[in-house]
Amino acid sequence: YTVYRNIYPEVFAICSTSLNAVLGAVNTGVLLLSSFTMVMAVRAGQLGQQKAIILFLVLTLLFGGVFLGVKAIEWKEKFDEHHIPGQAAFHLEGLKPADQGHAQLFFSLYFAMTGLHALHMIIGAVILLTLIVHAKQGRYSASYYTPVDVAGLYWHFVDVIWIFLFPLLYLIDRHLGK
Repeated sequence: YTVYRNIYPEVFAICSTSLNAVLGAVNTGVLLLSSFTMVMAVRAGQLGQQKAIILFLVLTLLFGGVFLGVKAIEWKEKFDEHHIPGQAAFHLEGLKPADQGHAQLFFSLYFAMTGLHALHMIIGAVILLTLIVHAKQGRYSASYYTPVDVAGLYWHFVDVIWIFLFPLLYLIDRHLGK
């Protein structure tokens, strides 16, 4: 992505301006909240508080679902605007006809990067569901909460990836596209 963005900065900037930065920012906030609730689930595990573990895991799962829902809205916008790779009706204001292929490259990378992130969110959701079931069974205590802790590390890793994706895709060089 970075290599192509440096080769085609104007095209990538125009494409970036077509992304909904407000929804991207909302999703960033939602993921930060989910990281907080995940931290609270780990803390509840350290304290052996079963009900709190369940509560915070459920909240983390809900925030993850909100993130995926907002991402689905964004993807639908791109499909409705024909801003998906391979679309014959592809059009973007300010884009020269010769740059159509480069714009499609941007959107190929956008869908690949955000799609891979969404896949990891879904994997995280399955992990959270498993933890919730185990917590309801009383498997965790102050002396054994390692699965919650490890799942927290995974969840934070996925969140950090978004912290890089959001500025790369939505913010950097947007001013060039206007």
